[in-house]
Amino acid sequence: MYIFISILIVLASLLLIGVVLIQKSKGGGLASDYSSGNQYLGYRKTTDFVEKATWSLAIFICVLSICAAFTVKTPITRSDIQTAAPAPNSAAPAPVNAPVQAPAPAQTPAK
Repeated sequence: MYIFISILIVLASLLLIGVVLIQKSKGGGLASDYSSGNQYLGYRKTTDFVEKATWSLAIFICVLSICAAFTVKTPITRSDIQTAAPAPNSAAPAPVNAPVQAPAPAQTPAK
């Protein structure tokens, strides 16, 4: 699923690059090529379409990026596997910095 969403993001990004390159920096863009006002894609309709396409593709890429983040599974590392297994020895480990105690003297039986 992640690969499919990644492919869609790449395709939408390429389309967005194309739409942005069609636009002109001063707002003329594709519409500046049309001189007559009664054409099907005249000045007003062309800028509306290009602007809507830009915003739609940008929102689409953002939504797909969020969806892709949720489809990524967390990797299982070796430390996760080791901590999940039960410990074979249930006794507590000896403290490392504990003071050394002298052995107790052996008691001799009373005579």
